[in-house]
Amino acid sequence: MTSSRPPITLTEKLHAYMQLTRFDKPVGIELLLWPTLWGVLLAAMSAAQQQGADIGVMAALPSLKIFIIFALGAILMRAAGCAINDFADRKVDGHVTRTKGRPLADGRLSGREAIAVFLILVLLSASLLLFLPVQVFYWSLGAVFLAFIYPFMKRFTHLPQLFLAAAFGWAIPMAYVAIAGAPDIWCWLLFVAYMCWTVAYDTQYAMADRDDDLKIGVKSTAILFGRFDVVIISLLQTLFLLIMGVVLWHYFAPTSLSIAPVFGLGLVAMMFAKQNNACGSREAASCFHAFLANIWVGRYVFALVAASCIWTSLNG
Repeated sequence: MTSSRPPITLTEKLHAYMQLTRFDKPVGIELLLWPTLWGVLLAAMSAAQQQGADIGVMAALPSLKIFIIFALGAILMRAAGCAINDFADRKVDGHVTRTKGRPLADGRLSGREAIAVFLILVLLSASLLLFLPVQVFYWSLGAVFLAFIYPFMKRFTHLPQLFLAAAFGWAIPMAYVAIAGAPDIWCWLLFVAYMCWTVAYDTQYAMADRDDDLKIGVKSTAILFGRFDVVIISLLQTLFLLIMGVVLWHYFAPTSLSIAPVFGLGLVAMMFAKQNNACGSREAASCFHAFLANIWVGRYVFALVAASCIWTSLNG
């Protein structure tokens, strides 16, 4: 297929690389970026609490340097994950309506080029570790491992979404290592909450592709859950809200905010209800739009956490 294609122009090649890394569709970047920044902000709260300082006096906020490093790391690693994902799916994407126009599927890029892009992006992300404590480097190896293996999991297990969630969420314990010195129980609760949310929204994504995936033999939670898909998604979203509520209660109940941030999750519950109503039809377009709506969940929770941290830092 690739030999019959005429040579492509430099502009077309650059556009193909943009598609490979999904910089032309930043939805996935946001779904990784915002939770990473939740972790950065709450890790700073943990560090302040560990020091036994009056949080109202001490700025319980991360430094701008840490904030930027983790934001850039999230963007680069998401792009790297997309490159290795397309390499893993290069022989099946052409059989799926939604993915047949990807650059490896239609021959605009080769498998070697995708691997090269993955390695370059991982190295760029690794260079950011030079500005962080050395312990973060050791934890980052887990992130690279998960980013590399998760695209291949759909060949072996119906739970590839679980590996995706772990890969996306690994930045959370890394943030705690960088800022608070080590992950604590609240870090891992935040990590589990994030995994519940990620498995839920990626199941919505998989529901949009379920018919094609069944034809080509690709596994997913959407296939595993079957007719109980929306029910299980709802349960995962409920777990996210409950665990996230406990985490926010821990950090902010002792402050002047009390439990106000916990009540702030009520809007997220309404967002989830709207998503599940759309997914109830099992129509591909409706499920995909429900998946896209999770961008607003990520943005809102970030705004809620950021506002709570800033208020606590200023007012105690």
